[in-house]
Amino acid sequence: MKKWRSPFKRLDTYIIGKYMGTFFFCLMLVMAIVVVFDYNEKFDKFQQHEAPVHAIIFDYFLNFIPYFSVKFSPFFIFIAVVYFTSKLAGNTEIIAMLSGGMSFSRLLRPYLFSAVVLAITVFFLSSYLIPPSNKVRLAFEDKYVRKVTKDYVRNVQMEIEPGVIIYIERFDDKRKIGYRFFMEEYDDQRLVSKTTAQRITMKEENKWTLQDYLTRDFDGMIEHISQGRSLDTTIVMNPSEFFIVKGYSEQMTTTELRQYLDRQKRRGVANIKEYEVEYHRRFSFPVSILILTVIAVSLCSRKVRGGMGLHLGLGLLIAFSYILFDTLSGSMALSGKTSPFIAVWTPNFLYAIIAVILYRTAPK
Repeated sequence: MKKWRSPFKRLDTYIIGKYMGTFFFCLMLVMAIVVVFDYNEKFDKFQQHEAPVHAIIFDYFLNFIPYFSVKFSPFFIFIAVVYFTSKLAGNTEIIAMLSGGMSFSRLLRPYLFSAVVLAITVFFLSSYLIPPSNKVRLAFEDKYVRKVTKDYVRNVQMEIEPGVIIYIERFDDKRKIGYRFFMEEYDDQRLVSKTTAQRITMKEENKWTLQDYLTRDFDGMIEHISQGRSLDTTIVMNPSEFFIVKGYSEQMTTTELRQYLDRQKRRGVANIKEYEVEYHRRFSFPVSILILTVIAVSLCSRKVRGGMGLHLGLGLLIAFSYILFDTLSGSMALSGKTSPFIAVWTPNFLYAIIAVILYRTAPK
């Protein structure tokens, strides 16, 4: 029976250990600073709204830490790789590896393995574990930090079922009452029914009462009219979907987000850019980890006169420029100047070009 042999050489495990260890050390160090600053910033709000200590710890910070860690994981990973790779180069360890006949692509292999592991972890966390914790965190912020709620919305228009379009001029979410309600039903683009009502009130899920209503049913050239003071009816629509709430996209798993986008697009809802940006970022962020890892290794594997200080300076410049570019492109998508897909993936495309250039010029 053959003895199992690890596919990793001792050098591979050494680099993987350095990669993971430096990343988690950098993450813990930065998060400790972020938590202190965030607490100081929100301390007055906590005091003003009498937030309980256990809620601050368990509902807010225990959910804030993983959210922030995943959100800025490409930045933390990039800085970690820059730091320990420049240290290896400064100690002439990389020179020794390349002088011993190792190719640069072979040196890059354990880096990419570590990056793939972290990319898959980030995708899984951001897609399925972070969204439920965001519900608790954002509920805490709504209650003890912002104290802002939106109780009404104007000009709601959507397709609630195939061929059924509704319009509400104003909807009061607190009282579950809508004003100036219109509903049109189409059969293959032919209008078959139109209902109007001065008010519509929700009794229970999908159960509504129309007040001062008028219904016109069309049967060819024949029109049937029915009207009255009050009518109980079934209409499949959820008032929560009338509101496009900032941050709500972060509370959905990737599967729920995809289903929500498909449903809203079928209904003709236009204001869903934030949800599309969030959906595409959950795929682009893991890819950015691979791209930034290649940039960091290619940039810092050469021993230079400036040493680690120069590498860290260039690394911070590249990392902050990526975050700035990603933020600006996301803002352009939210304003409707470009599509969410193009806006989210453009930074990765441009920095992938930078990664290829740096890889080709890296020491061989």
